[in-house]
Amino acid sequence: MPKILLPIDGSEHSRRAVYCAGYLGKSLGNGLQGIGLLSVLTGRYMRRRIPYVDYRAEILKLSDTFTKFKERHVREVIRPAIDEGEKILLDFGIEATIEKLIADGDPAQEIVRIAEERNYTSIMLARRGLSGIIGLLVGSVTNKVVHSATGQTVYVVGQTIPEGRECPFSKILVPVDGSDYALRGVEHAACMARVLGKHIEKLELLRVINLALYERRLMEGLDIEEETKNVLEEARSVLIETGVSKRLISTKVRMGNPAEEIIQEARKGNHNLIIMGRKGRTALKDFIIGGVSSTVLQRCQNTTVSIVSSKELPSITY
Repeated sequence: MPKILLPIDGSEHSRRAVYCAGYLGKSLGNGLQGIGLLSVLTGRYMRRRIPYVDYRAEILKLSDTFTKFKERHVREVIRPAIDEGEKILLDFGIEATIEKLIADGDPAQEIVRIAEERNYTSIMLARRGLSGIIGLLVGSVTNKVVHSATGQTVYVVGQTIPEGRECPFSKILVPVDGSDYALRGVEHAACMARVLGKHIEKLELLRVINLALYERRLMEGLDIEEETKNVLEEARSVLIETGVSKRLISTKVRMGNPAEEIIQEARKGNHNLIIMGRKGRTALKDFIIGGVSSTVLQRCQNTTVSIVSSKELPSITY
């Protein structure tokens, strides 16, 4: 993750994401090219000031009243939040360039657009924002970003990230199914393990045998046990070949609904990071962008979930 885009809004949830980025950025050292602090203006703040205004009227955007309210909001709310984020990152010792970005429009569209135009490789978002019940991430913004940002690895930061110098990702869970997309998740996990070094306590590879497909695959003559063994061994080999210590690697097999089993294993193992490939082996249903990802993101409130980019991982020397 040489370049990290960090959308913020000044909320406590957003602050956790900043702390997380600060820790990872410090660990990356010279491998970090930059961090972008982004705040997107949606126009929602206007409701508190002039609730009777028809926001659909394009003429409002050209009015002096709108301009003054917008400038005041940026001055009193947006810039202080961005400055606070910058201070947290600098306190962590971040030496890479920190960009301060303000955009206007649909949050998800602006996040993805800026990530693409400025060549950010990762997007790190808080699970919830200032919007309260709706939540910044677990609602429409999250779905749009995860669906659209195929060229970036997207982190949905959990609610238990420590606000300090403690490693936020000491226990990593990586679901695998033998697909190329799942292996990208394994490769990303290997990079994380090397970056975080001695702070990693365990890296678990999880193979879930989907009971809904179990009988059909047996009837097709597939040796599921052998396939499972091969899937886990291939993933384990990737980790070892990239320098991950064997003592950190464990494997686990569960049977049932993939999303449910991933959630249960994450809770049982107290994992604080789940790394998943963008798609799985099934052709018609994406492993991540379908029901599995939605369920994991919605229910793993305390655990950070990472959806790995579908692009080739960059080669970085640590």
